[in-house]
Amino acid sequence: RMVDLSGPRFGITALSDGVVEKLVERGVSARPIISQFGWQVERAFYKADSGVSAVSEWVLLLGGLEQGLAIPSLTWLVGMRTASGAEFGIGPNITPGGTGLALAAGVTFRRGFVNVPVNLAVVPSKAGTRVSVLTGFTIRR
Repeated sequence: RMVDLSGPRFGITALSDGVVEKLVERGVSARPIISQFGWQVERAFYKADSGVSAVSEWVLLLGGLEQGLAIPSLTWLVGMRTASGAEFGIGPNITPGGTGLALAAGVTFRRGFVNVPVNLAVVPSKAGTRVSVLTGFTIRR
């Protein structure tokens, strides 16, 4: 059975000096550490008998809310998740600070009907690098 999951995501992101400068060029003055809050939608499009799943997910975040900012970020990841919950993915990321290729890895903890992902994402780009630590939850049905 293929599974569709969605749920809130929140965390922090460290912005390199180059990314901060690129945002300033676009009229956005942000400190180098920003909050992230948003939503993730995921679809497993293949599941092997071993429990390994191929997944596609979209993550839409707003960053800098604690600074009075709303910096949007959209990422599309395609990757794999093991039966034990280890996961990794890769895909494009778009923000006002530029575009980049997101590399993400983490683990999803399953407790009853709740999934709790904990992920580290690195987005190298022409402007610099963004590093995020995100968590959240989804409810399994």
